Amino acid sequence: MAKLPQKVQIIPLGGLGEIGKNMTVIRYGDEMIVIDAGLMFPEDDMLGIDLVIPDITYLLENRDSVKAIVLTHGHEDHIGALPYVLKQLDVPVYGTRLTLGILAGRLKENNVPATNLVAVKPGDQIQVGCFKVGFIRVSHSIADAVAISVRTPVGTIVHTGDFKLDQTPIDGKVTDFYAFAELGTKGVLVLLADSTNAERPGYTQSEKSVGLAFDEAFRHARERIIIATFSSNIHRIQQAIDMAVKYKRKVAILGRSMINVVTIALELGYLTVPEGTLIDIDEIPNYPAAEIVILTTGSQGEPMAALTRMAMSDHKKIEILPGDTVIISATPIPGNEKMVSRTVDYLFRQGADVIYEATSGIHASGHASQEELKLIHNLIRPKFFIPVHGEYRHLKKHAKLAQELGMPKENIFVAENGQVLEFSPAQGAINGKVTAGNVLVDGLGVGDVGNIVLRDRRQLAQDGILIVVVTMDKQRSAVIAGPDIVSRGFVYVRESEQLMEEAREKVKQALEKCELNSITEWAVIKSNVRDTLGKYLYEKTRRRPMILPIIMEV
Repeated sequence: MAKLPQKVQIIPLGGLGEIGKNMTVIRYGDEMIVIDAGLMFPEDDMLGIDLVIPDITYLLENRDSVKAIVLTHGHEDHIGALPYVLKQLDVPVYGTRLTLGILAGRLKENNVPATNLVAVKPGDQIQVGCFKVGFIRVSHSIADAVAISVRTPVGTIVHTGDFKLDQTPIDGKVTDFYAFAELGTKGVLVLLADSTNAERPGYTQSEKSVGLAFDEAFRHARERIIIATFSSNIHRIQQAIDMAVKYKRKVAILGRSMINVVTIALELGYLTVPEGTLIDIDEIPNYPAAEIVILTTGSQGEPMAALTRMAMSDHKKIEILPGDTVIISATPIPGNEKMVSRTVDYLFRQGADVIYEATSGIHASGHASQEELKLIHNLIRPKFFIPVHGEYRHLKKHAKLAQELGMPKENIFVAENGQVLEFSPAQGAINGKVTAGNVLVDGLGVGDVGNIVLRDRRQLAQDGILIVVVTMDKQRSAVIAGPDIVSRGFVYVRESEQLMEEAREKVKQALEKCELNSITEWAVIKSNVRDTLGKYLYEKTRRRPMILPIIMEV
């Protein structure tokens, strides 16, 4: 009988040192499970990119070993990559009802069959290969969030997912402290815990505090109320609807993702809406402005989102009216601050009264602050700790917090995506690296845009392009017509005639030099034209446009 390994491996493929793209592999022998498969929104320098997903080369190389994907909750940074992953990996996906409801909608949009989704409840335990996987209720900014426990032959691993310890959750379903304490009593080998708010002292506000801020805003509003929040924040949406009912207002839903999630939540019973409260967006003119609430997307200032379009007077059906109260109930994701502040400015210009997180308690985070993180560590008492979900500074801060609680420094692993962390009951170590990184999604193309294409896009965005067209005799390498120069994004030709004329002369000189030296290779001729013209233009303009020589043969 083959001897079983005495080590379990944990391999983060995403979610370390970045916000989003969460994916963690747990491996024992030749069996693996994957926790979450999220996406990340592109950074400013990723021009034209729609989404960023984890590189799953390692999973594809070991496809027979992957037994299941287990989900903590339904946010895009935890499920958003699945439409792409499930096209290549046919494995069961386990998650709570709301998580799978949202995922099924995403899969349908991407024409991926949702045939292997298995619903579980908090408290359930399932056997997946050699792993016994448990689901533990936690609070977060989306309903039906769970932490994951994984019992392996080497020891128990606990992954908190995204969480906070909300003592007064909207749905009354409090974090299962008993389950965490029980795991801690039995012994936990490794803890992976959410680090997003590891810099924040104290406790995270309860979601209920947002309801009090909503009440205040509703009481003072005299005209329409427009609320922008994350479409997945069912509890926030429930509180907005409750306030609308209290103040006798009708609610219209705007924005594709908001409509989708509200529809799913209503079908599954996660939203309670009295009959006659919801109206179609086209029915808004039938009611006085003081009786309307509009729930919309766009809390992050996304250019195509409904709130941004309203702010820019670019929405087909809704325009901002003087006296409207606009509530932006979200904190900008790092990198989105500029877009959000611009949207707020435009809303004020339109005459709206804007209430946003910087000026009020209109938002509560979904992530645990320092005192809550300490409590989870003390309940679970793990032997080893890996901070996850956060930028690098958050991981370091969380590691320091664990040290302050008495964990030895050598038992804490601030890892990088792709590193293989190996644990036995007695010790842990980083043992090797697997392929990990970003796969860029641009339109329907997945992974066909890489660093070289992005570099070209950046160059085009910064300095433009010059196209040099020359007609040449193939036999003699002699110029028959041209050179003609076309400029896009470099200079306006009609106002730079002298520069363009001199540029043409430089190209002619380069071509004559090639002819004198009997150079007939098109590639060499193009390279000479590019070098000569590039050097001249940099001397004259201190810019480096992309130069694209085109040679027509006759």
